Amino acid sequence: MKLTKIAFALGASFALFAASAAHAWEPTKPVEFVVPAGTGGGADQMARFLQGVIAKHKLMNQPLIVVNKSGGAGAEGFLEIKGAKGDAHKIVITLSNLFTTPLATAVPFNWRDMTPVSMLALDEFVLWVNAETPYKTGKDYLDAVRAGTDNKFKMAGTGSKQEDQLITVLVEKAAGKKITYIPFKGGGDVAVQLVGKHVDSTVNNPIEAEAHWRSGKLRALCVMDGKPMPYKAKVTATQSWGDLPTCKSAGIDVEYLMLRGIFMPPGVTPDQVAFYVNLFKKVKELPEWKDFMEKGAFNQTFMSGQEFADWVAKAEAQHVILMKNAGFLAK
Repeated sequence: MKLTKIAFALGASFALFAASAAHAWEPTKPVEFVVPAGTGGGADQMARFLQGVIAKHKLMNQPLIVVNKSGGAGAEGFLEIKGAKGDAHKIVITLSNLFTTPLATAVPFNWRDMTPVSMLALDEFVLWVNAETPYKTGKDYLDAVRAGTDNKFKMAGTGSKQEDQLITVLVEKAAGKKITYIPFKGGGDVAVQLVGKHVDSTVNNPIEAEAHWRSGKLRALCVMDGKPMPYKAKVTATQSWGDLPTCKSAGIDVEYLMLRGIFMPPGVTPDQVAFYVNLFKKVKELPEWKDFMEKGAFNQTFMSGQEFADWVAKAEAQHVILMKNAGFLAK
C-alpha cells in the first residue's frame, strides 16, 4: 500500500513537471527580427547569420523574419519595438544608435522603453584605408591628416551624429585638423566607397570590411580597443586581426566598442524573455557562432539580466558625454 502511494505521488509529480515544461512559453507564429539599420552593415549581417543558424539547427519552431527599418537613423525600428507592448513575437538587434539617435534627434525613445534580453557580443572598430594609399600604420595616416589642410581628408561612415561620426570627431581631436565626414546608409556601402577611392578612410566594423581586406583592396591600420584582438589566424597573406595594433598606440586616442544585443518590446513576461535568453545561449555554443565571432573579430562578451541592464545604463551615460563633447546633442 505504501509503495502504491509513493508511486502515485511520484507519478503525479512527474506529470506536474511535464505539464509545467510543456507550458513554458515559446513563439506560436513567425518572429519579426528588426534591424534598425541598412542592409550589409554589421547589425544586418549578424541578424541574418542568426536567422540562418537558428533555422539550420531547429532551435525554435517558428522562423525569424529579418526586417530592416533604418529610417530616422534607426528610430523607425526602435519606435516599432517601443510601440509593440506585450508582443513577444518582435525582437530588435541593437547598435550604438540605441543611444545616439535619441540623443541627437530627441525622438521619444530610450532603451528603458524596451526590455533588455542579451548582449551577444561587442563589435570592434578598425581604421581602414584603401590598400593603394601610402599609409601603412595608424601613425602614417595621422601624420598625413595633420600635414593637410582642414577638411582635406574624407571619412565615410554610417549615418549622421552616430557612432562613426563620433569616432571621426575623436580622430579629428587627435590630429588637430577637421575631417570631412560623409554619411552613408549602411556599413556595406561605406566599405564600397573606400574600395572605389571616393573617400580616404573609414572606421568600419571588422565584419563590414573583412572581405575587402582579404582580397587586398583595403588596408587595416589599427583597432579602437584598449588591447589588440586575440585572433591569430591569418586573414591576408601577412596579417591576422591580432596583428593590428591599437589606435591609441599610434597616437589616435580612441577606444570605442559597440553593442550587439537583443531587446524586446515593453510589457513582455519573464518566461518570454527567458525563451530568447536561452535561445541565444544555445547559439553561443554552436561552432558556427565561434567561427562567426572570429571572422568578424568580435569582442566576445555575453550578458543577460540585471548585469546587461547595468552595462547598458553605463554605456548610455558614456554616450551622453561623447555626444555633448562633439556638439551632437539635440537642442
